[in-house]
Amino acid sequence: MSEVPSELERAAARQIVTRYLKVRPGENAVIESWDHTIRFGAAMVDEVRRAGGRTLHIQEDEDAWWRAIDRKQSRLLGRSSAPEWAALKAADVYVHFWGPGDTDRIEKLPEKTFDEALAWFSPWYASARKSGLRGSRIALGFASEGRAREWGLDRSQWRDGILRACLTDPAETARRGARLFRALSRGKNVRITHSNGTDLEVALAGAAPRLHDGTPHPRDKRYGPSDMLAQIPAGRVDVALDSKTAEGRLRANRRTNIWWYWSAGGAFEFANGRLTSYSFEQGEEEFTRRYKGGTAGRDRTGALIFGLNPAATDVPNLETIELGSVTLAVGRNQHLHGSNRSSFMNWITLAGADVAIDGTPVLRAGALL
Repeated sequence: MSEVPSELERAAARQIVTRYLKVRPGENAVIESWDHTIRFGAAMVDEVRRAGGRTLHIQEDEDAWWRAIDRKQSRLLGRSSAPEWAALKAADVYVHFWGPGDTDRIEKLPEKTFDEALAWFSPWYASARKSGLRGSRIALGFASEGRAREWGLDRSQWRDGILRACLTDPAETARRGARLFRALSRGKNVRITHSNGTDLEVALAGAAPRLHDGTPHPRDKRYGPSDMLAQIPAGRVDVALDSKTAEGRLRANRRTNIWWYWSAGGAFEFANGRLTSYSFEQGEEEFTRRYKGGTAGRDRTGALIFGLNPAATDVPNLETIELGSVTLAVGRNQHLHGSNRSSFMNWITLAGADVAIDGTPVLRAGALL
């Protein structure tokens, strides 16, 4: 792979800097990347400077990170250095890429070790909230060689799909989701149907939905505590469900990707508000392990997610933002001001469905009405 950013990478970086983060002249931006995202990180540096901003580019070296893990220094990795904290406090804008990139090794790590290495998350977010930092977390970091090999994907095509989804205009995303947002704000009952056998009725919890158009929300109390970092590519509306109401069945036709765990061909069956059965063509064993370890509420609906990004059609890891897709989550929905406090959360995604809110159609064959 060339070390020089491609034209698509440069175009995506320009869109993120100008339309999503809206970097202004004189602002300070910190860009943190890994070996497998260093090229796109360089494109981000170039675009921040084009906008008149100042940059600090931090590269986490993959080999050095894993050598620390091998020395059993996961707790050390979980504590950021003083210069990093100083940079965070001085920054106006922050761009982060997912890593490390060796997902084969991640899957073999004990969860405790991985959690220790990521212990910096909570204090980082607390500091970022305090400073009003606005930033983005770029999904391109998920497109690793290991995942591409495991899922049978062409990594170059996968990366290009993610980059093209970054080109979507956040203002257009907000306009596209406005009617759906209003309907979810006022509605009570949702019915989802599809020719694959899906016919599910759920109830909204009455909490305000959240529109994720890719712009960060550092001080907006309607959003979650981590939403000073917007996920990019973006494009979805999230809403909490009443965890006591669900009848019927939903069958997925898209994958579910959660960090290094994935599943395909999922189906959920509900009766009297409870998840009575589930099945997966792939990934059922890992789902079952996590489900059995979950606390009360794991068998209740948690949320619905409606996709709004027209450039994310069947792109791995972007299933929940695909235009016209509907994602059903079970388990925890506290982050959306719901009442479900379960330690478990998982989801499946259906594209091309019909959806009605209180009897009024809002999606027909996946097309927004």
